[in-house]
Amino acid sequence: MPLNRRKFLKKSAVTGAGVALTGAVAAPAAQAAEVKGAAAKGAGKRPKRYSLTVMGTTDLHGHVFNWDYFKDAEYSDKAGNAQGLARISTLVDQVREEKGRCNTLLLDAGDTIQGTPLTYYYAKVDPITAKGGPVHPMAQAMNAIGYDAVALGNHEFNYGIETLRKFESQCRFPLLGANALDAKTLKPAFPPYFIKKFHVPGAPPVKVAVLGLTNPGIAIWDKAYVQGKLTFPGLEEQAAKWVPKLRSMGADVVVVSAHSGSSGTSSYGDQLPYIENSAALVAQQVPGIDAILVGHAHVEIPELKVTNAKTGKTVVLSEPLCYAERLSLFDFELVFEKGKWEVESVAASLRNANAVADDPRITKLLSDEHATVVKYVNQVVGTATETLTTVEARYKDAPIIDLITKVQEDVVRAALAGTQYASLPVIAQASPFSRTSEIPAGKVTIRDLSSLYVYDNTLVAKLLTGAQLRAYLEYSAEYFVQTAAGAVVDTEKLTNANNRPDYNYDYVSGLGYEIDVAQAAGSRIKNLTYNGAALDDAQQFVFAVNNYRANGGGAFPYVASATELWSESTEIRTRIAEWVTAKGVLDPKDFASVDWKLTRDGTPVF
Repeated sequence: MPLNRRKFLKKSAVTGAGVALTGAVAAPAAQAAEVKGAAAKGAGKRPKRYSLTVMGTTDLHGHVFNWDYFKDAEYSDKAGNAQGLARISTLVDQVREEKGRCNTLLLDAGDTIQGTPLTYYYAKVDPITAKGGPVHPMAQAMNAIGYDAVALGNHEFNYGIETLRKFESQCRFPLLGANALDAKTLKPAFPPYFIKKFHVPGAPPVKVAVLGLTNPGIAIWDKAYVQGKLTFPGLEEQAAKWVPKLRSMGADVVVVSAHSGSSGTSSYGDQLPYIENSAALVAQQVPGIDAILVGHAHVEIPELKVTNAKTGKTVVLSEPLCYAERLSLFDFELVFEKGKWEVESVAASLRNANAVADDPRITKLLSDEHATVVKYVNQVVGTATETLTTVEARYKDAPIIDLITKVQEDVVRAALAGTQYASLPVIAQASPFSRTSEIPAGKVTIRDLSSLYVYDNTLVAKLLTGAQLRAYLEYSAEYFVQTAAGAVVDTEKLTNANNRPDYNYDYVSGLGYEIDVAQAAGSRIKNLTYNGAALDDAQQFVFAVNNYRANGGGAFPYVASATELWSESTEIRTRIAEWVTAKGVLDPKDFASVDWKLTRDGTPVF
């Protein structure tokens, strides 16, 4: 049924930002609510100025507590960071005390419900979607802290639309996504914006609009869930559409909450006509924006000033790192001139979660859920004959990564048994996700295995040729910095060429090869063999690959367009736990082999 726009807007102004649903996916545009802020303190003569503070977090990834579920201990790192919404709650309370609660707004820029065993547990083990199921811990915490609006991140879609919609229903704030459109109607499937009025005694209220934008890469990374249901156009074009509307509705201040980094780059090459990290481009190209809360890139940007090309005005950006380690503050100074409010200045800064203690209110609220998940991840599923670690896995063929590829091969072989592809050789890819993962000798727990595979990826089988795999490996080998044969090798400087992250470097099991790092990128793969013989370019292989890579994540050649033979929705992490549980004993002789090594002019590096 079509949405009656007038009725909806009238209703939404009372009830908060609403969403109309048809089936599993949202229907026509859900418009945002206007929420009236409390009156500012200190009534008196008509003020000519008003101070407003917008606070922001991003990429929380399920971090409620300063706790490392993989290490079963308080989180710590060399930089002395602290994590979690319990800390953010304390910082937020401090800011509200300093500025006056009625003069503040609290936003987030997305990636909320995926990233820790805590969020995995309530998506998969005790799912929020079950009848009479639990309230998501992130909804509980963010409701209690009093978030005003949250932009959708790409990881919001990792568990499917049903889980996301259930989470949305549990939140007392809107999930914004002006460029998350219904694929059929091309209307927003989530509220595009949120508006709040701040009352100023003796003057008109200050009207603040928040536009939420998400990442176009969702169309690639979570293709299985969103294809044919949702579409994700570019941030710049949607901001250009919505910002003038918000201004015409009387917005005095426009803030964008964008799940998109500021670098202007994309990890998916030219697979999409939209830029992945376009927050600074939005600031530069779209007039009428005062500030942008930046997300997605997991970097710390206290303040970045971008000049708008059309107006010459400064737009202020800030990105508060990730995992609730920082809180961004945008301090606005407004002046009432010529019958309207004008933004006189904006200054951004960060506050550090390591400077405060947990808010006991949040700790108490979620102590039961935390204890449940700690117990779950400490379940023993097997015994390891020796310690396995990822410490050297970026530049040496490590048995612990071979475990991932072996599990993927076995699962795909079993899935294709009895099909026309059963006779084809199965090979697999895996990446060294973590530099600190360790499976200790002795008892092996779910948390040990989870730390090895930190993403909620699922498994896909693709059909590739020998020639395509050669190109795939050459692309993967671009991860290494070209290092001359006589040069000293520093392992800290050997990898991540052109800022490529570890998760975009792949091992490929079942093939023998050398990576000659003395050579230029594109001609590094040497002595490529299968079963001891030179690889036949025409040979067909079944390639067991994670869904991120299968859908084009990392822009590896051929794999996204290759024929898909099979896929499933069970996480690879779960398959690893099942494999180890069935074996009982984790012994490298059952899965480890040295398939590749780094060389320089034919001489091994290590």
